[in-house]
This record gives sequence, structure tokens and C-alpha cells, in this order.
Amino acid sequence: MKRIGLAASAVCWMLWLSPVQALTTAQVHDTVVGETDARINGLQKALAQADAQTAVFLQALADDAVMVAGNSVVVVRDGKALDPVSNAEVKMPDNAESVVSNNRMRGEVDAALSALQLLSPDDAQRLKAAQALVSEPDASKLPLLEKALAAEKNEAIAKLLRLANAAIDIANPDAAKRLQAARALAESKTPNTQLLLNQQLSLETDAQVKAQLIASLADIKGALAWGERLGALFTGISLGSILLLVALGLAITYGLMGVINMAHGELMMVGAYATYVVQAHVRNHAPGLFDYYLALAIPMAFLSAALVGALLERVVLRHLYGRPLETLLATWGISLILMQTVRTVFGAQNVAVENPSWMSGGIQVLANLSLPWNRVLIVVFALMVLAAVALLISQTRLGLFVRGVTQNRAMASCMGVNTARIDTYAFALGSGIAGLAGCALSQIGNVGPDLGQGYIVDAFMVVVLGGVGQLAGTVYAALGLGVLNKLLEGWTGAVLAKIAVLVFIIVFIQKRPQGLFAMKGRSAEA
Repeated sequence: MKRIGLAASAVCWMLWLSPVQALTTAQVHDTVVGETDARINGLQKALAQADAQTAVFLQALADDAVMVAGNSVVVVRDGKALDPVSNAEVKMPDNAESVVSNNRMRGEVDAALSALQLLSPDDAQRLKAAQALVSEPDASKLPLLEKALAAEKNEAIAKLLRLANAAIDIANPDAAKRLQAARALAESKTPNTQLLLNQQLSLETDAQVKAQLIASLADIKGALAWGERLGALFTGISLGSILLLVALGLAITYGLMGVINMAHGELMMVGAYATYVVQAHVRNHAPGLFDYYLALAIPMAFLSAALVGALLERVVLRHLYGRPLETLLATWGISLILMQTVRTVFGAQNVAVENPSWMSGGIQVLANLSLPWNRVLIVVFALMVLAAVALLISQTRLGLFVRGVTQNRAMASCMGVNTARIDTYAFALGSGIAGLAGCALSQIGNVGPDLGQGYIVDAFMVVVLGGVGQLAGTVYAALGLGVLNKLLEGWTGAVLAKIAVLVFIIVFIQKRPQGLFAMKGRSAEA
């Protein structure tokens, strides 16, 4: 229906641009009366001499607004009977019946309306119609295609039209035309063209044409291979940016206090559900501002997770410092409590967080490579969070205290630093960053009570591999593991890729226990 709506908008322009009437009464009659095959044949004849009135008539046929009585055919609009050729008002015939079209006929009418966009004055609509014809060549549209190509002034669209012509000619009985088409289609580096040439290769009998088909397929395969490689690289960077967000907060808490926080994933979950709550409130109370709900959801995700983290540190963890096993068990129990609390409040089923409209779609880089906007923006968001944390750690008084406590807690305490308060602040900061990770994850998938469980192990691996308490190591480890994991998935599959990454980390830690970047300071030397 969207395609029909676009065609209908183009019709108004074509009526103004093309006053010539090429549609005939015989063509109208043949399109609405008879068996489906005969009607489709009549439709193709009308399309071959398409003009503005042809588009109006076909749109009426798609809208079930055409009636027939014997040899008389009328279009009914706003209670008036209109002649389908002249568009003039006429008398409604007696015993007129609505024209009934089966699904096959409706599909042909829709395809014809789409093809008629080749004559639209709108460049975007002509471009879309040309792309569709390249993907799905149809010999019956050849006269319309030639008519559009003769009138086309935009060279980019004309190039696509020539490719569409070649896609049709690849099955031409004339071997010379097939050869020329095979050469031309080498420029169309798309999976659809690859499939089309493969199909023709299996049927081709001419040796010269077959050789050209093989050469064209090799060119297309090489171009598509680059798209696949770049796609795997981007997917790895996207996964790495998510791991970075998840592990960044963990690097702060684990590096400062040595706390193995098994509830870190549930702090992500808190941020994700905070995003869901903000979205629901904006949709219910200010639907016109829905596209901007993330401006409120991001700080709410940070604050909600930070408050839960500060409460966790104050009530539980500060009594367990120096006892890593008890801390691990306590945080694991807290993670179960948080998950059950969410199940009680929101239910056990996943909830959907909808993207704002400006995060829909993607960037078409290559024919087989599209970068989704939500993934691109998450990468940007991760870099912004990383920059903010780096500035906070290196340029603020709180960051100075955190670095001092991390390097030598006893000396920092002797210098007057309230280490207990710094512990709370740092744990709240790390928990808030986990909440931001949950907010980001809510934009690429459903939110559920088990959201954090799929990332906590990977996050710990990132922190250990990068070096405890080292932000630079966390960045390199997150992006490196993300890219490595996705590249290995293409060769070995998801399960074996995970195993290979785990084996790599184990071997690496055996050789370099301090990780990529060793901690500096007196505590590290002790």
C-alpha cells in the first residue's frame, strides 16, 4: 500500500506535465474484462503507451474504484462516474458492477504502478523505481523503460535504467544482446544481479556469452566480498562498543576496590528498564515529544543504576572488603534479588523499547552493506561516554582521589582522603555507566530480566584482558574482542568462536597476568 501511495502522489504531477491522452477505450476494456491472462495482456499493452491517464486508471483499478457494464467502463470517484480515457464525467451505466481482481491481477497492477514511477517528476521516486526494476527485471516493462530512458536527464538514474535494460536483455534470444548485457551488469555489484547472472549461466549455450558471464560474476563476487568483510568489521566494532560500555563501569569498581560484582549485569538491566519507563511515560503523556525521549532516558538510566549501586555499596559491600569469596556470593545473591524484583514489577516477559524515528533506517555504504543508524549511534555514544569518563578521571578532584585510592589506599587515607566516601562515589559511577550500557542495549533488542546475564562474563574478560583498573586497556580489549569474535564467527560459527576467544584469553593471561596494561603505583609494586 505504501508503494501505491507513492505512485498516487506522482500521478498528480504527471497529470499536470502530460496532457496527451494515449490510453484507448479498447485497452481499458481489455484490462478489466475477461480471464486473468487476457487482462494482464491488456494491462501490458496499456503500459507500453503509458501516459498520465494510464496511471490514473490503474490507481483506480488498485483502489477497486472501476465498474463495468457490458462494453462500458467507468471510474467512480466521489460518487461521480468518470470516463477512464478522457476523465470527463459521464452517466453511470445501468447494472454496472465492480471490477473484481484476484491476487495475481492485483500484483500486476501494483507492479505497473511502481513502474510508472519511472515517469515521475520526482527524482527520488524515479530512482526507487529504477532500483526496483534492476532487482526484478520484467520484459513486459521494456517499452516503458525505453520511454523513461529517452526522457531521463539525471545521469545517475539513467545509469540505473541502462542496467535495468541489461537485466532484461540478459535473457534475450539474440546472443549479441546477451553478451552486451552481461558486460553491462558487471557494473551492478548487488546480490540480486549475482543471482540473475548465475541463473543465466546455468542456461547459457553460447561459449562467448558464458565466458563473459563468468567474468562478470567474478567482478561482482569480489565487490560483494569487500562488503561482507566491512560488514563483519562494523559488527565487531558495534559489539566492541557495547562491551566497552558494559566493562567500563566494571573496570572502575573492580580496579578500585577489587570487588567481583556479579550484579553488574543487573545494574545494566536497571538502566534498560528505566529507559522503558521513561518511554512509556512520554508516549502516554507527551506523544508529540516521543522522538526526544532519550534525552530524558539517558540521565534517568544513569541515576537509577547509580543509586542502586550506591545503596549496594553502603549496605552490603563495605562490610565485605578484603573477603572476595563472600563479596562474590553476596553480589550474586543481589543479582537474583534484582531479577526477581523486576519480574514482580514488570512481569517475566520481555518488554519492547521503541527507537525514535531518527534512529530508524541506516547508511547504505555498499550494495550489500547497510549500517543501521541505531548501531552507528551506539558506537558514537560509547565513545562519548568513554571521553566523559576519561576527563572525569584525569581532570577532576574526584578523579584524582579515585586514582590515588586505586594506586595506594593507605597513603591516600594518610593524606586525608575519605576512602570510604570515594568507594561509594566510584561504585555509584561504575553502576551509572552500567545503566548507560543498559539504555544503549535497549535500542537494539528487547529488555528483559535476564538482559545482563549475556554480557557479564564477556565484561569480566574485557577487564582482565585489558588490565585491572586501566581504561585504555579496557578500550583496546573491548574493541579487539568484539572484532575478533565476529571475524571468527564467519569461519567457525558462534559457539566455536566463543570457545576460541576464551582459549586465547586464557593463554594470554598465562603469559601476561597483568593484562595489556599493568597497573602503576606502589600497590602494584608491593
